[in-house]
Amino acid sequence: MVRFGLTVVRHGETRYNKDKILQGQGVDEPLSATGFRQADAAGLFLSNVKFTHAFSSDLLRAKQTAAAILGKNRLCKDLEIKYDARLRERKYGVAEGRPLADLKAMAKDAGEQCPSFTPSGGETLDEVRERAKDFFEFLCQLAVELEQKEHGKPGAPGRSSGTSGEQFVFPWTNHCSEAEPSSQGSGSSTVLAANILVVSHGAYMRNWIGYLVSDLNCTLPANLTKSQLSSVSPNTGVSHFIIKLENGNLLKPNITCVCLNQDSHLVDVGAECVASKVF
Repeated sequence: MVRFGLTVVRHGETRYNKDKILQGQGVDEPLSATGFRQADAAGLFLSNVKFTHAFSSDLLRAKQTAAAILGKNRLCKDLEIKYDARLRERKYGVAEGRPLADLKAMAKDAGEQCPSFTPSGGETLDEVRERAKDFFEFLCQLAVELEQKEHGKPGAPGRSSGTSGEQFVFPWTNHCSEAEPSSQGSGSSTVLAANILVVSHGAYMRNWIGYLVSDLNCTLPANLTKSQLSSVSPNTGVSHFIIKLENGNLLKPNITCVCLNQDSHLVDVGAECVASKVF
């Protein structure tokens, strides 16, 4: 069995987030002062988690967040961040750079509702989902190849990389399943082929998680409400998943959501940070 961890983090706040203005792909804003504090807080929250790979959207707000998170990490501070356009925010076309209220007005005029409405020049939800699906399948393939490479080493199944469950203890506190990924048994059952950090965007992440749940039957924490599942992650909200691939089968991943949109690390950053959920 191939087993890997996936931690997905939304970027920190920008001034456009605060002012409820759509950024999409065409507005490449840096983090605000609050956004940098949020990113540092997320980094401290994840500082004892050893990631083997890090991927980020190639938009500035995500790149700055990923750098801040790894900059606070005790175990993988120098890990290379790979930028991938598949992780970009949904493209909003003519609505980019305009208030969210304008998008809602466009949708109303078209007789549709957000977020299913697609403004001129924007991406449909199906197109965003296809990007997310393609990237997730890439991660699964990466994990399988790493496992195959590891088993081909002299002395296998021992892991020279030291990717044992002991180094993947996660600090979740709310919106979580009861079982921690590091407590699901011992020995080989706690070994991960990879532990991957991904930094992306609110609307994209909601669509990606929707794909994991509706198409791939991802198991969710028992205490998660429908409202929490459908809401956009707060800035630097953290979600964590464990993916198992029986016999390396990429078509039928077994996915467990350990935690969704975790935001306890933002308590000391300021109440406005927790409330900022506009994408």
